[in-house]
Amino acid sequence: MQIHVIEGNHNLRSLLTWHLHQAGYHVQQSATLAQAYQHCDRELPTLAIVDSDLPDGEGVEFCKWLYPRGNSLILMLSARIRDIDLVSALQAGVDDYLKKPFGMPEFLARVAALLRRTRGLTTIPTELTYGHLRIDLVRRCLYLSDKSQAKPLETRIDLSPQEFSLLYVLAQANGRPVHRRELLKRAWDDIDNPRTVDSHVLSLRKKLGHPDPIETVRKIGYRLNY
Repeated sequence: MQIHVIEGNHNLRSLLTWHLHQAGYHVQQSATLAQAYQHCDRELPTLAIVDSDLPDGEGVEFCKWLYPRGNSLILMLSARIRDIDLVSALQAGVDDYLKKPFGMPEFLARVAALLRRTRGLTTIPTELTYGHLRIDLVRRCLYLSDKSQAKPLETRIDLSPQEFSLLYVLAQANGRPVHRRELLKRAWDDIDNPRTVDSHVLSLRKKLGHPDPIETVRKIGYRLNY
């Protein structure tokens, strides 16, 4: 299950993504229609959260493109309050329409309500797969798959709570480099020393073995490259 946030405002896009990550969702981001078309042409999201006014066009045009391509749900965010704008969005395939400004509890409740249509009982994913890694979000442990065998074998790797949080944040970034400060904030919000990230990356690398899946990005932080 994947959510795609398509929002031109950097601060709002980062805020929405952070809260969705904290709620346990796997999230991708796009700042423009061009990026959204490119990403969604490769992989359709379970839920697209679309700003009505993007730097290179109107969100409703993207909704018209996305709607007939599959079963993606669409939540539109908009500062437009006219009835005609709401009607146009619904006609374009939008499932829900949230007017700006809005509170984060309402936003998350709308997301959960939409995703219940596809999940039935719960909207929180129980595991996250990234390459050879399978992260069990319920038991908070990691399984490493050896796909070189005719029948792939999985080895359980026990992680400390700090190591698990770090790996989870890196995996959710989907290959994007994550700054040390961002890792620190999202993995352990009660610690303020960026060097804590480095020490836990070192211990995590020892457990994951070779080839090393955690790439150091100079002057930024780390990314998962598995």
